[in-house]
Amino acid sequence: MRLTSSNAFAALPCLALVMLTGCTTAPPPQPADNFFANLRSLCGQAFAGRLVTSEAADADMVGKPMVMHVATCSDSDIRVPFHVGTDGGGWDRSRTWVISRTANGLRLKHDHRHEDGSHDSVTMYGGDTATPGSATVQDFPVDAESIATFRREGLARSVTNVWTVEVEPGARFAYQLRRTGENARHFRVEFDLTRSVDAPPVAWGY
Repeated sequence: MRLTSSNAFAALPCLALVMLTGCTTAPPPQPADNFFANLRSLCGQAFAGRLVTSEAADADMVGKPMVMHVATCSDSDIRVPFHVGTDGGGWDRSRTWVISRTANGLRLKHDHRHEDGSHDSVTMYGGDTATPGSATVQDFPVDAESIATFRREGLARSVTNVWTVEVEPGARFAYQLRRTGENARHFRVEFDLTRSVDAPPVAWGY
């Protein structure tokens, strides 16, 4: 297009705006960014919780004390050990939820350890977010690597897992596993964020 005197003058305000503000502006925060920030705001704190579902597969957890601890936080990942009381009065410290950033959203992995710190044969499974989610709720469908692990370990029933993590600052944190169909499953634990508790010992392997 040929630049005439009239449209040259019309372009001046736009040019001035570019000079004042720069050629680009930062993109607005995405739901995953806000979710990560909400979880990170709890860093260093621990909270008591309980099992709220009632499937037979989880009978050994009914009534057991539970604590989640937002133990370590960085710009790239947050590690949340999940401690469950045992019948003998001790604690199972084998589980750590690892939530990390990806190029397109967030990733959830499950770090399972034995008491001596070694990895369980089924560990670091999980998935990436497939939708934007929200600042308080993110879903993690099972990924291909985890499906391969489940099949190898005789856990084919788990190949349709979807995990959900919820963070409502000042109210509630929840972790949920759900799958539908022939191998339907629902596991959910909730933690009270209105009152913190003493931080537990580190998870096994940490």
